[in-house]
Amino acid sequence: MIHGSTRNRTPRRLAPGTAMWVILLVLAVMMAFAPRAAYASDQAQEAPSLKAGASQFVFDDWAGPSLPVYTYVPKGIDVASAPIVIVMHGASRDPDRYRDQWIKPAEKGGFIVVAPGFSKADFPKSSRYNLGGVFRSKFTRKRDEEQWAFSAIEPLFDDVVARLGGSQARYTIYGHSAGSQFVHRFLFFKPNARVKRYIAANAGWYTFADPAIALPYGLKDAGIDEGALEAALAKDMVVLLGDKDIDPKGRNLRQTPEAALQGPYRFARGQAFYAAARSYAQSKGWDFGWSLRFVEGVAHSNGGMAPAAATLVR
Repeated sequence: MIHGSTRNRTPRRLAPGTAMWVILLVLAVMMAFAPRAAYASDQAQEAPSLKAGASQFVFDDWAGPSLPVYTYVPKGIDVASAPIVIVMHGASRDPDRYRDQWIKPAEKGGFIVVAPGFSKADFPKSSRYNLGGVFRSKFTRKRDEEQWAFSAIEPLFDDVVARLGGSQARYTIYGHSAGSQFVHRFLFFKPNARVKRYIAANAGWYTFADPAIALPYGLKDAGIDEGALEAALAKDMVVLLGDKDIDPKGRNLRQTPEAALQGPYRFARGQAFYAAARSYAQSKGWDFGWSLRFVEGVAHSNGGMAPAAATLVR
């Protein structure tokens, strides 16, 4: 109930000085609550959590184009601590298929699969995806690093950990075919990435760890100094090869003279890449952390490689 009446009363006027103080007080109260309002708005816009099973979201918290991301979280695992593997698709640019082919291995291994998509529209040709978008045409000038395809991976990992409410500090990265090209070059060009283990499966051709070989087949003029190369060769890299990936005319197998020097087919080229890296490290007296592993009976197939690769997820 409202007591009293204001009808026919003349409003009381505040003295000029008092009016100014009232205005300042109102502004102060508004400013005090503004950060809380902004914080509440930020909280409302937080990314939803990743639920068990297969799901998809769009990742745009980086300087490049938005990326579709396909994930799989096995039921019953501790999502806050389970290993995370980032799976890089091949030249067909089909991250959903790659994710699906990792579901059974993820269930068995108890780890989380994250498969980002780099479309041909946003990342045209091998230079923008396989080679990470580091260089412009003819490899004479670099793009701004924030625009590299490589530069999406670290913030994507942070985004996934936040969605999980997790404490994971590192991750495994796996790639098959064109994705394998992405992974082994990511090792060279992103030296501070929080990767536990790199798994490069069945790449069609390679950037050798040799500063005497011209880009993109080697690291000459790549801007990678000797200290960074030594660190790269000491990291945990698995070159994973299907021993039946031996078609010299395989689909998307690069046939340039430089690529042919690496071997007639993918199985041979992967072995040459590994052997050259080991030889270079030995010639310098450096630690060598890479390993070479074969998957018996498997040709050029992500689905065939995934179960073996899954045993290597850390």
